[in-house]
Amino acid sequence: MNAGLFEKEGSELLVRALLALETEAECQAFLTDLMTGKEIQDCSQRLLVASLLREGKVYSRIAEATGASSATISRVNRCFVYGEGGYQTVLDRIAADKKDITQEEL
Repeated sequence: MNAGLFEKEGSELLVRALLALETEAECQAFLTDLMTGKEIQDCSQRLLVASLLREGKVYSRIAEATGASSATISRVNRCFVYGEGGYQTVLDRIAADKKDITQEEL
């Protein structure tokens, strides 16, 4: 884990803030207050790129679908494959939540 990034008090506070959020509405409100619209779009795009990489999509299709540059796709891929596992954890949990919702509807 890249602990060096999270040794400062502000970084720890950010992590705690994210963990404190309980609903999508709370999360949206916090992100809107915390970041610019462009920053939210950039982060959203990276997560979408990671999701498409996980599905085995090729760079050209990902670029076409998301508007992401090849540099962004490459960076996300490097983090997805060699990073701390954050993208994988989040995408796994989102997939599990979708399964739970689908099973509840049956």
